[in-house]
Amino acid sequence: MRIIGFLLGLLWINSQLAYGQETYAEKLGFPSGTKVVIFHVDDAGMSYESNLGTISSIEKGVATSCSIMMPCPWSASFTKYAIEEPMDAGVHLTLTSEWKDYRWHPVAGKSNVPSLVDKEGALWHSVEQVIQNADPDDVEKEIRAQIDRAKTLGLKPTHLDSHMGTLFYHEPFLERYIKVGAEMGIPVMFPGGNNKLLKSSMMANQIKQLEREGKYKEGMKLPEPDLLKKSRVVGEKIWALGLPVLDDLHSISGSWKPDGEPSMDEWGSYKTEHFKQILEEMEPGLAMVIIHSIEHPETFSRISGSGGSRYADNLSMMDPELKAFIEKEGILLTTWEEVMQRRRKAN
Repeated sequence: MRIIGFLLGLLWINSQLAYGQETYAEKLGFPSGTKVVIFHVDDAGMSYESNLGTISSIEKGVATSCSIMMPCPWSASFTKYAIEEPMDAGVHLTLTSEWKDYRWHPVAGKSNVPSLVDKEGALWHSVEQVIQNADPDDVEKEIRAQIDRAKTLGLKPTHLDSHMGTLFYHEPFLERYIKVGAEMGIPVMFPGGNNKLLKSSMMANQIKQLEREGKYKEGMKLPEPDLLKKSRVVGEKIWALGLPVLDDLHSISGSWKPDGEPSMDEWGSYKTEHFKQILEEMEPGLAMVIIHSIEHPETFSRISGSGGSRYADNLSMMDPELKAFIEKEGILLTTWEEVMQRRRKAN
């Protein structure tokens, strides 16, 4: 029996060498070679329309998780709903207030985190401004204040993530993010695996930025983003702290729009096809796909011009074709709560 066990062990090791590093999904106990996905709705709590869209994407569609922007006016309303009608809900740690007229302020209070606010007393408009001005100590204070706000309302956050990815683009911020999550035993969203979808997302963003600046040339070689260079090392650190890690992340559905002036149904169907495409492209493992769902795009337009895209995200989540495709392909849908339960067992 010992010899058989030894031989089986050798076969397992050889299989890992042949097929590459063990995925985080496999470490979490999901079947080998399986694609496991969290369809995640960002920006719950930002507006009434955001709350309705998040709810419909989860309760009527394939979305499985969401996160709440605690500095925003509608966060308390959504948090209470997520407690009354239990769903996978985390805290969307927010250090930016990006819209022109619709602004929000730090939960910790501007006198306690002065480096996080602009001349209006609101959080900075852009990620770049946060990096240029924010003190890491103030960032940590605000992270803790936002989590405390959620807990005070009665929520047990299933995870933490970062609005606009701000915490990922400056190492001192990333360190505080991981530190707080590990201390509180709350999963921190981070892609530390093959990152196939993340790479294509980040490269697409680079191209768009260069096009806006008039600097992009067809076929030009783009540098690999710093986040991708260090993602595996950071992922290993997070796993060692007892928290789960993603194999991949997709975040650019907001840029998907058919040519011309599509109807909302056409826009939603267009996004459905794109979601099916990225699900085909992703490698086996645990991936999170970020969406931004709303209802009532006509009133959301008072906040920003992104309402059409956000409503199309919502329509695609509820599209029976997407659900049927997921079932046909044998893709497993999961939540952060399940992922953390599996991580505890993996210990």
